[in-house]
Amino acid sequence: MNDADALAPLLTPEGRALLDEVRDFDPARELALATRLRRTHPAELVSAALGQARLRQRAVAKFGAEDAGRMYFTPDGVEQSTRASVAAYRARRLRELGVTSVADLCCGIGGDAVALARAGVRVLAVDRDPRTVAVARANAEALGLADLIDVREADVREVDVAAYDAVFVDPARRGGRGRIFDPEAYSPPLSWAVEAAGRARFGVLKVAPGIPHEAVPEAAEAEWVSDGGDVKEAVLWFGGPRAGGVRATLLPGEFTLRGRGLPDPAVREVGRYLYEPDGAVIRAHLVAEVAAEVGGGLIDPTIAYVTGDELVRTPYATAYEITDRMGFGVKRLKAVLRERGVGNLTVKKRGSAVEPEELRRMVKPRGEGAATVFLTRAGGAPVMLLGRRV
Repeated sequence: MNDADALAPLLTPEGRALLDEVRDFDPARELALATRLRRTHPAELVSAALGQARLRQRAVAKFGAEDAGRMYFTPDGVEQSTRASVAAYRARRLRELGVTSVADLCCGIGGDAVALARAGVRVLAVDRDPRTVAVARANAEALGLADLIDVREADVREVDVAAYDAVFVDPARRGGRGRIFDPEAYSPPLSWAVEAAGRARFGVLKVAPGIPHEAVPEAAEAEWVSDGGDVKEAVLWFGGPRAGGVRATLLPGEFTLRGRGLPDPAVREVGRYLYEPDGAVIRAHLVAEVAAEVGGGLIDPTIAYVTGDELVRTPYATAYEITDRMGFGVKRLKAVLRERGVGNLTVKKRGSAVEPEELRRMVKPRGEGAATVFLTRAGGAPVMLLGRRV
């Protein structure tokens, strides 16, 4: 039985009923459950259902319990698919551009196609892997979106997409040895994806968040997206009104910070407040825009921490009130923590070789108080900054 055929038994009435039965199973009791189910169901079907149930449990973090409980997954699909909230944001942005049809190339298990269809967009979803195509088609059916999602098994480089308003390309960025860092080693290569995106009225190209800024084509707007403080993706937009621009978008809330070409902020002494920019802001090289917004400067020319004397609320950075500044020294920090009764210690580092857990073991915080210590540099010298999140 090949991979594509392995999904088929789970799509039968018996397979669906078995999936419902094992939906909330406890992995610690899997052996006992499997033994019981094999008395009334084929062993292969039981193994397939339990494997799919495990994947669905993992997928809840990305797709939510309701969708994850109805969808079908592969191990790579769970790992590499777009978080639903991010896909929904991208779909809304395409709708705002007037897009009503999208060719989703390298569609994977169909997460992006689902978000587009739910936004009212007609989707051609293409992938060359038979197993993936079968899963994507099953997901369109399971979520009631089959009328809007046409799933095809094909080489994306051979598909005619001229009839679609936009092209969305999500090249594979993982290989047999793990993550691929060379964009030309993507499958398909970045150069092909850029060309395909550029031919459409609108093109959207998903790339690794670590893509060098110099690798971004001049015709594209580069956007870095974070969700709940975690950087999730970088996207190149072609055909929109902001070619050559840079933006950082923070979800939930859809806060968008656009680059204004500001010079690097001045370096200054650590003030009363320390601002930690969101990861998407840092990846987009928009720390200067945050510094301008809060009226602050950098604590060091090589460190993405902003400092200021006044508290300014901004969605693009987390503010901390600094209570102590000291040179690096475990004994001094341990004494201060003991004096303040700090047992809940958050350790953050930027520009320091010390690992947070190593420091926690050395200082052994005890007490009911909470604080954050930053291991970093200020003015070129190692420093520890102790404070609390505002």
